[in-house]
Amino acid sequence: MNILFIGDIVGRPGRTALESQLSNLKKQHNADLTIVNGENAAHGKGITKKIYQQILDWGADMVTLGNHAWDKREIFDFIDEVSNLVRPANYPEGTPGTGLQFIKIGNKKVAVINIQGRTFMTPIDDPFTIVDGLIERAKKETDIIFVDFHAEATSEKQAMGWYLDGKASVVVGTHTHIQTSDERILPNKTAYITDVGMTGPYNSILGVEKEAVIRKFKTGLPVRFDIPETDQTVLSGVVVKVDSKTGEAKQIKRILINDDHLNFE
Repeated sequence: MNILFIGDIVGRPGRTALESQLSNLKKQHNADLTIVNGENAAHGKGITKKIYQQILDWGADMVTLGNHAWDKREIFDFIDEVSNLVRPANYPEGTPGTGLQFIKIGNKKVAVINIQGRTFMTPIDDPFTIVDGLIERAKKETDIIFVDFHAEATSEKQAMGWYLDGKASVVVGTHTHIQTSDERILPNKTAYITDVGMTGPYNSILGVEKEAVIRKFKTGLPVRFDIPETDQTVLSGVVVKVDSKTGEAKQIKRILINDDHLNFE
C-alpha cells in the first residue's frame, strides 16, 4: 500500500498548489491512500466546511488538523458530522471531533491518528499517554496505523517517533512548515520524518509575508501576518510504502516541488 501525505496547506496559495498537483502526484506515486493536513487551509488559520470538502474533491481521502483546528468557529458545526477529518486526540474529554478515524482501502482498513505536542505549545493532555490508548483501539481492527504528530520541538517529534517504532506504520511531523531531510525507516519498521513541510507560498516565511516576520524579529512589536497572494508555490509531502499484511513500512520518500521544480523522490 502506498500512502501519500501532503504537509500543511497554507491559505489560497496552498489550496491552489494542492488542486493543481494532487491528481498527478497520486498517479505518479500510485497512491492508495492520500492524507492532507488542512489546519492552515483557510486564510492560514483553521478550516471551513467548504474547504474541507474541496480538499476531498481534489483527491484527498482524509484530512488531519492541529493547533489551529478551532480558529474558524464553523468547524464546531460540522466536525462531528464528517468521517474523514481528525483533530488532535489529546484535547480534553468532551472536545468535539475525534483523533482517530478508520478508512477502508480495498479490503484493508487504515487507522489515521492525529495528536499534538506540548513543548512550546498549548499544554493539553499528554500525547504519549493518549496515543497508547488510540494504538490499542486501532490494533483491534488493523495493523496499518498512520500518525500525524503536530508539534513544535524536533526533540518531542523524535521522541514520539521512537516511542511508536513498531507500534505504528508511519509517524510524520507537521506544524513547523520546514521540510526536514531525516526521513527513515526505524529499526522496528516504522516510517518517520520530523517534519513534512508546508504547501503554500514559496517566497515566504512559514507561509506568511517575509517583511512582516522580519519586522517582528527586528522590533519585537506585534505585527499582522498576512499570506501573500502569489502563484509561486511549494508543495511538500512524503510517500510511504507499507506492507498491507503486516503494517510494516518498507520505504519513505520526500516530495518537494517548488518554482525551481525540485522533486526529491
